[in-house]
Amino acid sequence: MRADRLVAALLLLQSRGRVTAAQLAEELEISVATARRDLEALSAAGIPVYPQMGRGGGWSLIGGARTDLSGLSATEAQALFLLVGPAAAVSGEAKTALRKLVRALPQTFREEAEAAAHATHIDPTRWGEPEKRRPAMVELLQAAVVRRRKVRLTYENVRHQRSERLIDPWGLVDKDDDWYLIAGTDKGQRTFRVDRIVEAEPTEEPAHRPDDFTLAAAWEEVVGEMERKRSRTWATLLIETRYVRVLRDQYGRHCETEADLDDGRSRVRVGAPTALDIARHLAGWGALVQVLEPPSVRAELARIGAELRAGYGRDDLNDNM
Repeated sequence: MRADRLVAALLLLQSRGRVTAAQLAEELEISVATARRDLEALSAAGIPVYPQMGRGGGWSLIGGARTDLSGLSATEAQALFLLVGPAAAVSGEAKTALRKLVRALPQTFREEAEAAAHATHIDPTRWGEPEKRRPAMVELLQAAVVRRRKVRLTYENVRHQRSERLIDPWGLVDKDDDWYLIAGTDKGQRTFRVDRIVEAEPTEEPAHRPDDFTLAAAWEEVVGEMERKRSRTWATLLIETRYVRVLRDQYGRHCETEADLDDGRSRVRVGAPTALDIARHLAGWGALVQVLEPPSVRAELARIGAELRAGYGRDDLNDNM
């Protein structure tokens, strides 16, 4: 994209003070004619860039400015490359952009910036799982968000019912490899799971995005609402303190320790959408947990226990031997 090249050209001018069209073409892997047009475009846009003819000439920033990348300090440059470096391992475009950014840095920063870029490697695949790849739908939607163009979606809900709608794409969120699209619709803000989008057709119709919209704040609201739905029912139980950590791994933020008791146990609250959901998780703990309340969870545990007794009782085992 030309905008990317213009930014890269400006960064090179900032770091070197002066470049020729041929040098810029080599750095950005474009033709000399294209490089010359980009430099002229910077000048026409009001950037203080001017050509100097003759031997040792080239294009320079007025005053011979030689600043670092966007005014970053050495520490800030390292922080930036620590952040963007791992992305280069999974994206060819990110790798190319990272190489160009390193070249745009002052020479004194480059060695540490390159080291920072390769200091961390991210392996997003859990043990035993197949390699994960970003859905192709994500790139299509990202482009629509950036270009601010409406998208026509065919969406399948949890009941496998399909519907079509024209949406304003506002942003995408990657939550533990599950992708979500936050968008504006004729019914207001909505959140769509990307893996339930059957088809997506970008249009040339401009999308509207509220001036006060921020993706992080919008997602925080979505998470808050979802977590409230995931913890509509709470149960209080007693468990040995040494097992609280394991219980917290199961319930995450829906596990709260109320008190550590003198007998080596802790009083803990756990939450889930329904009493049955809580009982299903706790049933496998057997006598290691004692549910104090509510009665609905105790009743579900008793029912599950009776079903297990009926299906795996001693008489039935003897009959099958």
